Amino acid sequence: MVSPQRVVVEADGGSRGNPGPAAYGAVLRDADTGAVLAEDARTIGVATNNVAEYSGLVAGLSLARDHAPGATVEVRMDSKLVVEQMSGRWKIKHADMKVLAAEAAAIAPAGTTYTWVPRADNSHADRLANEALDGLREGVSVPGDGLPDAPDSAAEEASSPSSGPGEPTTIVLVRHGVTAHTTGRRFSGGLGGDNPPLSEEGRAQAAEVAAWLKELKESIDVVVASPVRRTRETAEIVAGALGLPVEEEPAFAEMEFGEWDGLTFTEVAERDKERMEAWFADMSYPPPGGESFVQVRERVLAGLARLLETHAGRTVVVVSHVTPIKTLVAHAMEAPLDSVFRLELAPAAVSVISFWPDPRTGEKKGSLRFFNALAPGRRTLRDTGRW
Repeated sequence: MVSPQRVVVEADGGSRGNPGPAAYGAVLRDADTGAVLAEDARTIGVATNNVAEYSGLVAGLSLARDHAPGATVEVRMDSKLVVEQMSGRWKIKHADMKVLAAEAAAIAPAGTTYTWVPRADNSHADRLANEALDGLREGVSVPGDGLPDAPDSAAEEASSPSSGPGEPTTIVLVRHGVTAHTTGRRFSGGLGGDNPPLSEEGRAQAAEVAAWLKELKESIDVVVASPVRRTRETAEIVAGALGLPVEEEPAFAEMEFGEWDGLTFTEVAERDKERMEAWFADMSYPPPGGESFVQVRERVLAGLARLLETHAGRTVVVVSHVTPIKTLVAHAMEAPLDSVFRLELAPAAVSVISFWPDPRTGEKKGSLRFFNALAPGRRTLRDTGRW
């Protein structure tokens, strides 16, 4: 058999519990024909999703070394974290992942490239990981040596760890710490406004949340933030404690308040009473030059859909603002949008929503785990009522 000149490695890993029982799957393909050259699927004991994914990468590169020596290699994975770190664009801080990344780099031939793909395009490796977890596969297989036929897409989807009822996508929502606008009870919107930084108190609040979430470090896979300055600064403090990079998602930015940005509620009520009353009465009515609650909901839910697709089955910290977080909570509870007016959310408070796929429709249904929780030691009354 002539060894191919170009190969593709598809790799994935998963943990049922994160951390929990974990396994990886890896596939080696001829890049020109798409033919499967070899597969590997193994359990690795108790580990996190990230460690399982890195283990799958090492296994896939080992397949390329053993079954296609001298070939150029393209790695395709649905883990943005692994792809960005192996491409040298993100730092690797987690000790276990540093070891596995170094092992992968030592195996990978010069010129190896890393490509992120949607989870649906990585279903073969995903299936192998599940088969290993279910006790159906263990070790390397090659054509003619017990390599089974690939199942149809429905079977692959049914075996996916992220599509089953036992594997939710959990979003840990963190509101940013206070700014001068927060303590002054001023409207403070997204990138279109004053965009104030965290105050010293706000940075201390972010550090308290970071220390609290650090206890869950092994279970958290990704940190996502709105690009607004105060959320980005909060996210960087949290991500630093977790040893993770920060991804930006503009959809989770605060509502744009237009002409009201930087003004207090009292000032707006005095200067623009009629429009403020209309804003409270009609969720589709925007502040002058700003966004309505309906518009914010549309972009927030679009961002949620992207997050659930990109990070399916993972635990994601999302650092955002009052309006997007309340909007997500209302969505998860299937509550009317105007319920955001009846939810109190303190600065640097944590709320958690798990999204489970409905086995009948595939739609992701939210389950609110808890809301407006403060880090241990925070005095609840200190922050209640601040916007």
